[in-house]
Amino acid sequence: MRNMADSMAQGEPEALSAGAPALPAWKSWTAAVCAVLLALLMLVAGVWKTTDPLAAAVRMTQALIPGPLSLPVALFAGVGEIFCGVLLLVPRWRRWGAWLTGLAMAAFMVYMGWNYQALAGEECNCFPWVKRAVGPAFFIGDAVMLAMSLAAGVWSRPPEGMKRALAALGAIVVFAGVTYGVIAMRETGARAPATVLVDGKAWPLSEGKVFVYFFDPQCMHCYRAAEEMGKYRWKNTRVLVAPTVNPQWTERFLSDTGLKAPFTTEGEALKKTFPFVDPPFGVALDGGRQVKTFPFFDGQEPASSLKAFGFIE
Repeated sequence: MRNMADSMAQGEPEALSAGAPALPAWKSWTAAVCAVLLALLMLVAGVWKTTDPLAAAVRMTQALIPGPLSLPVALFAGVGEIFCGVLLLVPRWRRWGAWLTGLAMAAFMVYMGWNYQALAGEECNCFPWVKRAVGPAFFIGDAVMLAMSLAAGVWSRPPEGMKRALAALGAIVVFAGVTYGVIAMRETGARAPATVLVDGKAWPLSEGKVFVYFFDPQCMHCYRAAEEMGKYRWKNTRVLVAPTVNPQWTERFLSDTGLKAPFTTEGEALKKTFPFVDPPFGVALDGGRQVKTFPFFDGQEPASSLKAFGFIE
């Protein structure tokens, strides 16, 4: 009886009830600190992806995820990161969160290693506000986070309460779905300015069908997209291009790509109405109101949607 009382006084009943020896205090503290730091990273990254999925999808395409898959991948990653963050913060779920985080980090490192030649030197943008170029230091940083997840998993208490953890996952999925629904509603119906300046004259955006193409003259993806659009058979549609930088190179860009269209230098003003992350980006207007935006120019898009809306034959 005396030995049991001494053990309880030393704060060991949890370990005894679990049938496992108590860990040294430094291991428990290390696991907790690693878990909290990783949770903060996961939560920030996940909330950003779920509250701004279109921007996250653009980043996915820059990381060589195919355009049609970029949005689903961004939402899936966002939900997963939030879930990992929540698991890491709750002591009884921490080990599960650590193993899931470690698995995600390992898979991410394998993917980036596989595509290293194509992505070397590019900004990762895995976490908002954190700029990390793909290179040796990039993998060192990820290896440190992987080690932190292992420490948090090995030195945490045995997990319990799976039903409640799954309920938390369900709540996160609902949050992501509602957020995306609100953003999707905003993607249609925006009203364009009545006119923009083209060659010093007012050019109407509120008359008939108009397709506005935002581009960077030095962007090869923009160049290839413009070449494809130069082959479209436009159907009662006026095309307007808006350079995001270096407008002095627009005429050369149009000549080289074969895209016949007037251009406006009021791209920044239009971007406030139709916000996007990086070009190429397109907006289909009908009667001055936004019908659809095109953040991706891959595969069948935007040709498939433009044909469905009657913009091209």
